Amino acid sequence: MEHIVTVQDAVTAFADFIEPTNAELDATAREMPVILADVELLDAHIVTLDRTLTELDNRRIRRARRRALAARVALLNHTAGASLPGGAA
Repeated sequence: MEHIVTVQDAVTAFADFIEPTNAELDATAREMPVILADVELLDAHIVTLDRTLTELDNRRIRRARRRALAARVALLNHTAGASLPGGAA
């Protein structure tokens, strides 16, 4: 009979590295407006899955698309502005 050896020591030895770093948490916080705008767009699409689109549904989807696009543009502008030396655009 063979004994099965656990690898808990090998797995838990790196437990400190499992948590996100401060840089990763900051990146997530910067991307949160994009994530929330995408969730809103997804919600707008989910509401219309089982019915015919009305004008109100179309407006809600267009509005959610604009917000998602604006959030992405704002994130890209912030990221591009942060990477240029001297604050040049």
